[in-house]
Amino acid sequence: MTKYHFTGIKGSGMSPLAQILHDTGYEVQGSDIEKYFFTEKPLHERNIEILLFDESNIQEGMTVIAGNAFPDSHPELVKARELGLEIIRYHDFLGNYMSQFTSIAITGAHGKTSTTGLLSHVLSGHEPTSYLIGDGTGKGMLNASNFVFEACEYRRHFLAYNPDYAIMTNVDFDHPDYFQDIDDVFQAFQSMAMQVKKGIFACGDDKYLQQIKSEVPVVYYGFGEHNDFAARNIEITPEGTSFDVFVRNEYYDRFTIPLFGDHTILNALAVISLCQYEGVPADTIQKGLESFEGVKRRFTETVVGNDIIIDDYAHHPTEIRATIQSARQKYPNHQVIAIFQPHTFTRTQKFLQEFSESLSLADRVYLCDIFGSARENAGNLTIETLGDIIEGSHILTEENVEELKTNEHSVFLFMGAGDVQKYQQAFEKKLNK
Repeated sequence: MTKYHFTGIKGSGMSPLAQILHDTGYEVQGSDIEKYFFTEKPLHERNIEILLFDESNIQEGMTVIAGNAFPDSHPELVKARELGLEIIRYHDFLGNYMSQFTSIAITGAHGKTSTTGLLSHVLSGHEPTSYLIGDGTGKGMLNASNFVFEACEYRRHFLAYNPDYAIMTNVDFDHPDYFQDIDDVFQAFQSMAMQVKKGIFACGDDKYLQQIKSEVPVVYYGFGEHNDFAARNIEITPEGTSFDVFVRNEYYDRFTIPLFGDHTILNALAVISLCQYEGVPADTIQKGLESFEGVKRRFTETVVGNDIIIDDYAHHPTEIRATIQSARQKYPNHQVIAIFQPHTFTRTQKFLQEFSESLSLADRVYLCDIFGSARENAGNLTIETLGDIIEGSHILTEENVEELKTNEHSVFLFMGAGDVQKYQQAFEKKLNK
C-alpha cells in the first residue's frame, strides 16, 4: 500500500488531509518546522510521525503530498524528483480524492471554517461523512458517502476542485498580496461556480453572490424575503439564537443554535438549506445544530473568575465586526475588550481605516505587533501606524499584558490569524496567579 509523506504536514489543510488518509487505512508521515501549531494535536493523537524538514525523510516507494507554501526547490521535493517519486500538490490531490464521494465545497471570504464544521457535524448525524476543516481537523470514514471540505479562494486554489455542491458564504476583498481588487475576487468565485456539478447554495444577501452565473441551480439563503431559504422571527436568549426558516415563503421549521451573531444564523441557514435539499429530516438537522461544539479558534471561550476570554481567528475588518457583535449579544452586561494582532503587512496597510472602524466598536482596544507570514515577513508599516488612528488604543506586549487586568467584568477578545494566543496565555497566567 502507498505510504504518503506530507511536506508541510502542520498546514491547516494538510493536517486534516493526513488525518483522513490515516483514518482510512493508509500509512502516513510528514515533516514541518519545529514550532508548535494547534493543527498538529490531532496528528499526535493518531500517532502520525512528524519529522523535521530533511531530504532524508524521502524514501523509495513514497507518494509525496506537497503543501502549497513550499516551492519546487524545497530539498524534500528535489529529493523526491531525484528518486522519481510522484509529487502531488495539496489542492490537486484533494481535487482527485473527492471524486469518489458526494462532495460539498464550502467557500467564501468569511465563515468557511465554521460552516464546514457545522455541516460536517449535522450530515454525520444522518449518514457517514468524511470531512476536512480548515482549523486542522479531519476525519476519514471507510464507508463515507459524503465528503465535506473547506475550499480556499487564495491564489485560486479552489479551481482545482469540481465538487457536486458548493456553499458560497460571501464575497469580500481579502488577500491583497494576491487579488487586485473586489472584482478580481468575484471573478475567482465566478470561475468556481462554473465547476460545480449539481447545485450552489449562496447567501442571497451578498450583492456579489446575487450576480453569480452557473450551469446548475443556485439556491439562495439569507435574511431578505427574496431568498429561497429565509430566517425570520429571530429570538436571542442566554442559551443561543432561535429562528423560523421559510422555504420560498412557506414555513418549514424553527431551529435553535447555541451561537450568537448574524453570521452564525447565516452559516446555519446554509447548512439547513443544503440538508433540506438532500432530504435530511428537520429533526436530524436540529439535533446536529444544538449539539455542535464549534471549531478551533472560532469564538473559543475560557472563563476565569468574572472574566470571559475568547480566542478567535478574526483577522479581517468584517470578521472583527462579527466577533464583537457575538460578544455583545452573548454577554450584554460585560465590557468588550478587543486585543488584536494584525496578520500580514499588506492586509494591514490595505485595510488600515477599516480596521480602525471595526475595532472601535469595542469598549477598549489593545494592539499587538503585526504578524508577518511565510510569504511576507517584513514591511514599512508598524503597529503604531494603526494605533495612531484608533482613539484611546494601547500597544500590548507579553511584558505589559498585566495592563489588561484593569478592565474588570469584561469579555477579552483575542483576535488574529498569527500567534496572538501567546498574549492570551500570558494574560491567563497573570489572572490565575
